[in-house]
Amino acid sequence: MVLASTKAASRYTDFAFRPDDILLFGRESAGVPDAVHEKSDARLLIPMVEGQRSLNIAMSVAMMAGEALRQTGFD
Repeated sequence: MVLASTKAASRYTDFAFRPDDILLFGRESAGVPDAVHEKSDARLLIPMVEGQRSLNIAMSVAMMAGEALRQTGFD
């Protein structure tokens, strides 16, 4: 399970996605509970300009899923 999180340290563009990865995104307003963070196999960050709140969920999913598909050959 690969979690997109503003609390992550690793950028999603530096991660090696696999075809069997499950991508998980939390609510825009609250993210995911700490228990989900703990159970995730990887936590990935979408880098943002400092001072910006966050991207909306649709944009975040499009960016990370697009990168995962590109890496795994499903273009």
